[in-house]
Amino acid sequence: MATVLMCRRFPRLSRVTAFSTTAKRKAERGSSKSKQEKRDKPGRVNTGTESGATIRLLNPQDYRVLYNPSAYAKGRAGSQQHVDRDNSQALGDTFTGPGTAQAPRTFPAASSQTLPPVRNALPKPKSNTLLKQAILMTLYQEEAEREKWEVHDSKEDPRMFQKGRPEYRSLSCDSTEPAQTLPAEEGDSILQNVAGCEGSPGILTDYFLKLSRLPAERRVVLASDPRFGALCHRAVTAIGLFSTPDLIQVLKACVPLAVPASHPLLDACEAEFCRRAWDMALEQLLLVADCWRCLERGVPSYLGILFSYANLHWKDLTLPQFVQLLYIIGEGRRSPADLAQKVESTILKHLDSFTLEELGAICLGLFKSLSGISERVMRRIADRVSLQMEGMSTYALVNVLKMLRYTRVDHLPLMRELGKVIPARIPTTNIQGIMHITLTYSSLHFFDEDVLAAVATSLPSKVSYCRSKDAAKFLWSFGCLDYEPPNEEEFYSSLIKQLHTKLHEFRKFPEHLLTALLGLAFVRRFPEELIDYALREEFVQKTRGSKYELNKDLFTLGRSVEIECPNYGGSRLPPQLCQEFTETALSFAEREIYVRPEIMEATSLLESMLGGPEYVKNHMILPHTRSSDLEVRLAVDGHPIPFNFKDSVAAKKLKDMGVSLTDDLMSQLIKGRAHSQPPVEAENEAGTRGQERGNAAGTPCLGRTLAAGANSQAEPEAAPWQPREVRLALQVSNRNHFCYGSKRLLGLHCLKRRQLRLLGYVVVEIPFWEWFPLLKRTRSEKLSYLHYKVFCPALPTRA
Repeated sequence: MATVLMCRRFPRLSRVTAFSTTAKRKAERGSSKSKQEKRDKPGRVNTGTESGATIRLLNPQDYRVLYNPSAYAKGRAGSQQHVDRDNSQALGDTFTGPGTAQAPRTFPAASSQTLPPVRNALPKPKSNTLLKQAILMTLYQEEAEREKWEVHDSKEDPRMFQKGRPEYRSLSCDSTEPAQTLPAEEGDSILQNVAGCEGSPGILTDYFLKLSRLPAERRVVLASDPRFGALCHRAVTAIGLFSTPDLIQVLKACVPLAVPASHPLLDACEAEFCRRAWDMALEQLLLVADCWRCLERGVPSYLGILFSYANLHWKDLTLPQFVQLLYIIGEGRRSPADLAQKVESTILKHLDSFTLEELGAICLGLFKSLSGISERVMRRIADRVSLQMEGMSTYALVNVLKMLRYTRVDHLPLMRELGKVIPARIPTTNIQGIMHITLTYSSLHFFDEDVLAAVATSLPSKVSYCRSKDAAKFLWSFGCLDYEPPNEEEFYSSLIKQLHTKLHEFRKFPEHLLTALLGLAFVRRFPEELIDYALREEFVQKTRGSKYELNKDLFTLGRSVEIECPNYGGSRLPPQLCQEFTETALSFAEREIYVRPEIMEATSLLESMLGGPEYVKNHMILPHTRSSDLEVRLAVDGHPIPFNFKDSVAAKKLKDMGVSLTDDLMSQLIKGRAHSQPPVEAENEAGTRGQERGNAAGTPCLGRTLAAGANSQAEPEAAPWQPREVRLALQVSNRNHFCYGSKRLLGLHCLKRRQLRLLGYVVVEIPFWEWFPLLKRTRSEKLSYLHYKVFCPALPTRA
């Protein structure tokens, strides 16, 4: 047997070399890990046989890029090779463009050790024995790869809860292998008898049941057997003559027989079951619905009848029937609105009787069908899970976390217990489960370094099993919580490489690429090729046609690149699009942000203290960060400088609007919602990094360039920047800018403060834990506090 190895040169493939994304920061990160300054440490390079695209990070200010080509072998997934091969053409077609230089087709030096010359790659076997050994070795390697995929990429069985009670046997279709298989010869005999049988429903049912017990390899070929087709035709012809139990048995037999979802027999069965549904028992209806799920056939009409039937007979539902119904609701992705209240009351009724796996199945059903439940019910579920988490499977626990995230319930006992239980389980959890765990922490703004470090340690070896969605959510979650793990270079480089590998998926799901790039931007990582691709006109058009609102993400990414990466030469957002996004952001701010009581009170007091409205401006210096700034300017001698001479119409309206700071409003501002966490100590939390005032002497040239581009008709230009003046950007923050129960800023707000400093501003924090309690104090106390913040003796000297 001759073997030919073909080598194809891919057109327009930019930088087919091992890549590096090493990027260490000088700035102190303010996390709860060691406060000692990080030291640059060399990594190791990926020396596998696959080739990847070069990732070149830009070099923004205060940001070092260390090139170390031996950095990232650690943690490479062995099965990545075929993934890279399948997507290499897509990489070549998409990365060459404006701002992306085309490099010669080269390979890393290490590849000479791992890729033998073509003439020696597949030596001709000298005997059949060597050939057999090679085949056996190939089969062994393929089996090993399949096992790895089963461990890391397999989807968990959502029907595991059915094994907890014997009652589920009558409600569900068991798709496992039959206990007693029939010999293949008996199957041939049955098929031979089809032509001469009388076609009675009882005989046809018996034939289907027996054929479903054939060995798996024999059942596979039945679909193409004309005799089996004749049997199905006879069943369709006599469909109305079957008794309901016999018809259910035929449908159950179709599951192990792997009858295609579009088969005429299933069409006839669906129509007949819809006709008979109101005469069937709920147990039978649920069993048939489970069969449809096993056959992967959508049956919306049948499910509609099932839900109506269940609604009428709700009081008769047993506990297993209720859980099975919610499982069917979830798998059908339908949420009957008229059942919502009954579902909640039944959950509360049986809450202490459900097994932990059933609780996971209930949460998954509600999550998949987008069924909202009240905060009270979710908290009751979380109460029980937090007390018995050790005995719960990871799959069921992840399903509870999905619903916790969906309902936005901040359940502190559960999250604390999760932090104790889940890190040890991370290495044995599949990649989608790890993603949902990580996303729960970022969605609820809950920072737990032990959990995040366990995820970061485990991820590089599994990264090739990430979908584009998974990689994006990991990057977003770590960026949102502003956490860089101990293995940050290995962690980020592996995920950025996976983004390149999955680039073709972003054409269909553009939101995932923007999610990933924003997560990277939060931690000051800017992969040039991916940014260039995301800001191209054709990709921008895809985002505008998405079902998601992606304009804010595009705007934040585009402006962040302008400020932090002055040497970037790739694609940029068109000026008219930036103008549109800016006006939208400013319009939203005038309605929702500038009018917040804590901001208006600070603005009014600063105007009184400094001498009038011309000395302070309530606006968004950086509209792409979507939060307000109170700008104040000081001369070198510390005196305030008037600059706000062009109040917009919106600003004048705000002055006349006013908000009464009642006791009730102050209580809400200070305490948050009724269920919010009480003020917690932050002994283990890092202090607010943004509270450290940066150097006012930043990059005035870059600042003027950005300001000119960011101006719009809704945001008049202020007085020009005077030499040696100090520009203060006062940040009146609220608890939503920080991680849950801590003083740790979220990634977007870290990004904002970093960019303000790059533009030459001195960031002055007015944090909620200081300012909100003062809102109930005397005017003189508030003025004294603001006076100290503005006229701190260190400010002019640091300008």
